Amino acid sequence: MAKNGQRLGQILCDADVITKRQLAKALQKQIQGDKRKLGEILVELNYVTLEDLTDVMLDTQHEEKEVAQPIDISEDAVMKTKFALDLKTIIVAATGIASLVGMWYMLQADIQEAKELPSLESLYEAEYPSRPEGYNWPRSYEQYKDNVEGLQDEMDDAYGKIEELEEIIKELQKDIKSLERRKRDK
Repeated sequence: MAKNGQRLGQILCDADVITKRQLAKALQKQIQGDKRKLGEILVELNYVTLEDLTDVMLDTQHEEKEVAQPIDISEDAVMKTKFALDLKTIIVAATGIASLVGMWYMLQADIQEAKELPSLESLYEAEYPSRPEGYNWPRSYEQYKDNVEGLQDEMDDAYGKIEELEEIIKELQKDIKSLERRKRDK
């Protein structure tokens, strides 16, 4: 039970997280025999997320604590708080250290795997078996120059030839029209 005996569905409706229609659909599933809790059904139907549920419940608990519990500032309460904070700090630190150790081992495994990868020479030999041993592989820029550099000149030549051919076609069309006129005039 939550605040003042309210149920989860009512709390979610009051917080404008779900609509009454969505609540009714989820409750209908329970009536039809679904044994899961209302929150699980609402999450499955994509009406709420786990984050929504957590936020609403934390807000509700926070409101209950503010109303129900006065603040105790006695020396015993302060000492208990310090111990609880120290214990929490130790737990967080231990978790952090365990995470770092785990990452270190993962990094060591990745380094070992990288050491076991084949060398570049063996990759080149597998990729280009026809090249003689000791062949000096060109750099990327040199490969670019060899394969692509002359393309622009070739394209410019091709465009020039296209323009020349278009001019010839226009002249031929003019000649055809003039011949047709002469033929009509005769």
